[in-house]
Amino acid sequence: MGSGKVTVVALLLCLSVGVIAEDPYLYFNWNVTYGTVSPLGVPQQGILINGQFPGPRINCTSNNNIVVNVFNNLDEPFLFTWNGVQHRKNSWQDGTPGTMCPIMPGQNFTYRFQVKDQIGSYYYFPTTALHRAAGGYGPINVHSRALIPVPFDKPADEYNVFVGDWYNKGHKTLKKVLDGGRTVGRPDGIVINGKSAKVGEAKEPLFTMEAGKTYRYRFCNLGMRSSVNVRFQGHPMKLVELEGSHTVQNIYDSLDLHVGQCLSVLVTADQEPKDYYLVASSRFLKQELSSVAIIRYANGKGPASPELPASPPDNTEGIAWSMNQFRSFRWNLTASAARPNPQGSYHYGQINITRTIKIVNSMGQVNGKLRYGLNGISHSDTETPLKLVEYFGAADKTFKYDLMADESPADPSKLTVAPNVKNATYRNFVEIIFENHEKSIRTYHLDGYSFFAVAVEPGKWSAEKRKNYNLVDATSRNNIQVYPNSWAAIMLTFDNAGMWNLRSEMWEKTYLGEQLYFSVLSPSRSLRDEYNLPDNHPLCGVVKGMPLPAPYKA
Repeated sequence: MGSGKVTVVALLLCLSVGVIAEDPYLYFNWNVTYGTVSPLGVPQQGILINGQFPGPRINCTSNNNIVVNVFNNLDEPFLFTWNGVQHRKNSWQDGTPGTMCPIMPGQNFTYRFQVKDQIGSYYYFPTTALHRAAGGYGPINVHSRALIPVPFDKPADEYNVFVGDWYNKGHKTLKKVLDGGRTVGRPDGIVINGKSAKVGEAKEPLFTMEAGKTYRYRFCNLGMRSSVNVRFQGHPMKLVELEGSHTVQNIYDSLDLHVGQCLSVLVTADQEPKDYYLVASSRFLKQELSSVAIIRYANGKGPASPELPASPPDNTEGIAWSMNQFRSFRWNLTASAARPNPQGSYHYGQINITRTIKIVNSMGQVNGKLRYGLNGISHSDTETPLKLVEYFGAADKTFKYDLMADESPADPSKLTVAPNVKNATYRNFVEIIFENHEKSIRTYHLDGYSFFAVAVEPGKWSAEKRKNYNLVDATSRNNIQVYPNSWAAIMLTFDNAGMWNLRSEMWEKTYLGEQLYFSVLSPSRSLRDEYNLPDNHPLCGVVKGMPLPAPYKA
């Protein structure tokens, strides 16, 4: 996977002794085009970035400033979001339909954001239409600064691996299916970095390892709906990082990776030098889908064995297995992350909860068409991004706040289609419960934040379930799975002002309404809390031509 051409410029604020240089800038120019791809052997229209699928790697360090000039050469409006990047004070760059006007065909837009106080494995992808089903995604690797200790030795190399399901129908056909009120159904296969293979097929190796060395593999699931299990033939994995958190370094033979999730493992090349298979297989589908890729030892001799490591159990037993694996993920309390202080110095379990929001997902029919919703509200995007109309003081022309209650209605399948925007009090510490009554798994992601994933359990949530929360070393992350007929609990402080998308990462469900936006406003309207509208930010819809509001001041 190419990294693209990067120019790094360190801008000095002053040359005087004792004045610290501004954090470095990384510059990227991306040309977004259509191109023919055949992940499962069926040619179709894919989305390429600088001719690549998956797209170029953003390889950066904590606090770097990232500048990406995106040229949209598609025939449709387009946006990127930077999944997992928190955009402190800067939801203007978040790249969702609720925060930004899209980049129109033949136009360009320059994203500018900082990976402030973050490390970890993230990615970017398109949020417009069904573009995610056509590619257009790539990795964001954020490294620790030189003086911050990392709780493992520097690996010989790092490899990004995107796994996920894939549909042979093109993205435009899939969109027509959803617009027609139907489901896109089961996927056609599993891909690894945009390709698929079966045991015994002659394929070029995905990556090469040298005997005796240790490598970091950064896995992300960029599929549309399927959880995926990953495992190496003959090589255990040491989990070291999960969506920006250093973890307790447990050893796993296989790992479940749910839609939208990322993690890092260390793999040591300590076996006989030859080829080995990396296996990715679907989870919780009636019929398992799988793909393999070759991991080759340098100067190795011999093909990979046709005997693959077994899949973990599936169905009800498999859900219990996967849930137990989730519980084994623990925050490394003594490790430093982006800052020098240990992760465990933040005692989230001792903070008083000021608000509980319980969210139940549901499926229903509206005017004879399939929709998905949260607490009875099925979100619909507005012509003018929600953040813009709020900033211009014109929210009442576009949406109503808090249509969705903090508790689910008696029948959440009776859906109301409307923009779903909830007010959140700045700097309040909240608890969010996700309850899934459906027969299929869900995963949810929150832009602008990381949260503590304190519990995932079967059944329904009640207040006494809090005694089962992990209030000591739950991982801080940005995505949480909710198993069928189960619930999950997260905790966070709404300390990042802006308009932030909470969404299902299963794009069929997101597209048909299973999402909302949290409006987090600072009462001081100060630059200390939120940046002003960027000068290059396009205006559209009802705010186009309106006078600019008075800017925030320091």
